[in-house]
Amino acid sequence: MTANSTVLSVQDLSAYYYTLNGWVRAAESVTFDVEMGQAMGLAGESGCGKTTVAMSLLKILPRGGRIRKGKIIFDGEDLVPLSENEMRKRRWKGISIVFQGAMSAFNPVYKVGDQIAEAIKTHESGVSKADVEERIAKLLETVGIEPSRADNYPHEFSGGMRQRALIAMALAANPKMLIADEPGTALDVIVQAQTLKLLRDLKDRLGLSMIMISHDLSIIAETCEKVAIMYAGRIVEYGDAVSIFKNPMHPYTQGLIKAFPSIKGERVRLTSIPGTPPDLIHPPPACRFNPRCPYVMDICKKIDPQLVEHGEKNHLAACHLY
Repeated sequence: MTANSTVLSVQDLSAYYYTLNGWVRAAESVTFDVEMGQAMGLAGESGCGKTTVAMSLLKILPRGGRIRKGKIIFDGEDLVPLSENEMRKRRWKGISIVFQGAMSAFNPVYKVGDQIAEAIKTHESGVSKADVEERIAKLLETVGIEPSRADNYPHEFSGGMRQRALIAMALAANPKMLIADEPGTALDVIVQAQTLKLLRDLKDRLGLSMIMISHDLSIIAETCEKVAIMYAGRIVEYGDAVSIFKNPMHPYTQGLIKAFPSIKGERVRLTSIPGTPPDLIHPPPACRFNPRCPYVMDICKKIDPQLVEHGEKNHLAACHLY
C-alpha cells in the first residue's frame, strides 16, 4: 500500500466517555486505513463503538467524550492535536458526515436550501449569492431532488428525500471523504436501496473515499471493498469484504453472518448470538467476546488476542482459535 493512496489512517485510536460511574471505553485501540476512492464498512451491533469512531474522526464527540490516545492521519496530517478552529477548516471540506436520522440532523425552522447554503458560505468565503444558488440546484439534482424544493422546510420532505438532501449537504464543500452513519435507518427497503445506489454512484463518479457505518451486513456487502467488524469498542476482524463474507474467522463475525438469511444459499435455521453486549465501564477481562463465545477457552479470559493476519493476505482477526 503506497502512502499517497491512503487518504485516512487511524492508528491505535481510543475514545472514552466520562460518566459518574467511571470511564466508558467506547472505542479502544482502533486501527484501519481507507484508500483513495475506496469504501470501508464499519459493522457491529448497537453500542459497539461505530458512531464513536466516526465522531472521533471529525472531533465532534459529545460532552464527556475524549480521544485518550492514537492518531487520525488524514491527508498526511494528524487531526488529534488540532484546535477546534483548525478542525473547522477540515470538516466538510476534508471529511463530511451524513448523520443517522435525517430529521434530527436538519434544523426544522430553516429551509433546506438555506442550510446547504450555510455549509458552502462557511467553508468558502467570497462566494457570490448566484454561485451558491447554482451549486445548491446542482447538488439537489445530483441526489435526485427537484432544485425548486430548496425552498421547502425539512418536514415537507419525505424520509428518503431528507436522507438524500442530507447527502447533498454533506457534499456541499466537495469533501475527499464521506462518512455515512447508518444511512438506511428508518427508511423502507425500497428507499434504502435507492439511497445506497446513490451513495455508490457518487463514490464512483466523484472518486470519494467512504466509511459506511451499519449493523446491517447486507448493506456493507453491497457497497464496500473493505470491512472492519467491531465488538465492544474493538475491531475483532478486518480485511477485504469478499474474504470476510466468504471466510469469516472471528466467532462474532460468524454469528453476525448466520443471523442474516441468504437469498441464494440453502435454507437453514437462523441463529442468534446468545447474551448481551458487555458493560464498557467494566468490560470482561482479555477477549471481550469471551462471555458469549461458543469456542471460549481459558486463554480467552487471561490474554488479550491481537489483531493479526491469518491465512489470507490482509485478512486480520483477533482470536486465540488461530
